[in-house]
Amino acid sequence: MTEPDNVVQLQRVSKAYADGQIFYALNQIDVAVTRGERVAIMGPSGSGKSTMLNLICGLDVPTSGSVWVDGTELSQLSDDQRTRLRREKIGMIFQSFNLLPTLSALENVSLPLRLRDRSRREAEKRALELLERVGLHRQATHRPDEMSGGECQRVAIARALIFDPPLLLADEPTGNLDSASGKGILQLLDELHRELNSTILLVTHDEYTAATCERMLILRDGRVAEDRLRATGGNDPSPEDA
Repeated sequence: MTEPDNVVQLQRVSKAYADGQIFYALNQIDVAVTRGERVAIMGPSGSGKSTMLNLICGLDVPTSGSVWVDGTELSQLSDDQRTRLRREKIGMIFQSFNLLPTLSALENVSLPLRLRDRSRREAEKRALELLERVGLHRQATHRPDEMSGGECQRVAIARALIFDPPLLLADEPTGNLDSASGKGILQLLDELHRELNSTILLVTHDEYTAATCERMLILRDGRVAEDRLRATGGNDPSPEDA
């Protein structure tokens, strides 16, 4: 059973693959993330970062152990139930934006609500509110090929917030952006974290991006090698002074 303040909890989680021999992408890990935390997940390629994200968002199930999200144990759910939970409780932000190229910003953001049978008027009203919050209400009718990379990522963030999810998963959210656009996205995530008390798990290879989080998990060979809090003080990096 998970603690009530934990938005994410992994209990003795392993994920094994068989390819001639058994390979453990994750091996007996225990991780708990409380409501409102902002956690960076780091580690070399093959350390288990992507596997952890896939388990948390219900795209995969563990070989052993249990994964809880907002009080629900994912392995007890059907594929359809995991899909529903992913839509409503997890906002996902990807390195490649994953916007539909033929849809406008407004249509991309409102699409999850439309898929839940909300009226077009209701869905677009909510989408416009979120586009305004991320500074893109003037680009509502623009398609992805008419926007910069930073603007596309802002659209993706607005879409991730459409259901007010308790958890945001960001997979290298600045990886495809230039440094100025990347700093803008980190500033936006910082503002949203403060305003909404969102719980954010952020996968990154970048030390500066990781330094915007209060806690850092470092994975190596499928295990948590380090779990540390960032030291606070007057010299902490921020998107404005980097």
